[in-house]
Amino acid sequence: MRFHGRGGQGAKTASRILGTAAFLSGFQAQDAPIYGAERRGAPVAAFTRIARRPIRERGVIAHPDLVVVADASLISDPTAHVMDGIRSDTAVFVNSPLSKSQVWEGGSFPGPIMMLDLTGVALERLGKREAISALLGAVAARVVGVDEASLRGAIGRELTDLGVSAEAIERNQAAADFCYRSLTPAPLPAGSAGQGAKTRLQTPVYESPTLGTAHIGASANSVLRETGGWRTFRPVLIPNKCNGCWLCFAFCPDGVIAMTAEDKPVIDYDHCKGCQICVQECPTHALVAEREQEGAAAWRAK
Repeated sequence: MRFHGRGGQGAKTASRILGTAAFLSGFQAQDAPIYGAERRGAPVAAFTRIARRPIRERGVIAHPDLVVVADASLISDPTAHVMDGIRSDTAVFVNSPLSKSQVWEGGSFPGPIMMLDLTGVALERLGKREAISALLGAVAARVVGVDEASLRGAIGRELTDLGVSAEAIERNQAAADFCYRSLTPAPLPAGSAGQGAKTRLQTPVYESPTLGTAHIGASANSVLRETGGWRTFRPVLIPNKCNGCWLCFAFCPDGVIAMTAEDKPVIDYDHCKGCQICVQECPTHALVAEREQEGAAAWRAK
């Protein structure tokens, strides 16, 4: 199983929840994440293997049986590699309030696709917009056939290790139960459970530093990377609440907030990655978070 999310959505924890739940159900389990830019909102992937016998293989999962996508905008982001290694029988789950045709606008996918608005469930039942790890783990557990009791136990273990309060864990377990029961699971590829595909070993080839390392020839080019595609919630200004304190400008980690001559913030949405620090720091609540949901997908990465 392969999870794709944005930094802060809980894809890594979701993979751990699924692995732990499978282990509690009697499976062998293995999970591991891989990070890219290590910035909030940047594409993140995590991998979970489960089997009835010892798992000898390590590393990334190139040809998954199940792909769980935490944000639909990742599908069109070439740096996320969501579609890599997907076969016609790979089951795909996408967290989105949109329809399948809207998510796959202009494209097609021959395999089974499942949709559920996990972020909407989190907003309604948890009252928060950030990590949806328990809910992602729940839909994955439903698809692979892990029982609910093991899922609840896994959520308890993993969130306790992260320092989450007992009350919040209970709410996450209840929301996860709802998602588990709401999803109609698609079938996994025949024979995938516990079989393990044979992997061809490869010997790495090392190039000289001149050829084998990255080189950036042009300076000051970060502006060309529009990280607005990482955003799942955008900060929006309510002008009459703004007191012009400049705290949003000072706290923005990416320098995407400018101030007008009237001391009002102007947000560069092409580069705002949606970390919401400005929303959290605004003393008058003049900045609020609004979910990205315009158009066929929340945002098309550039």
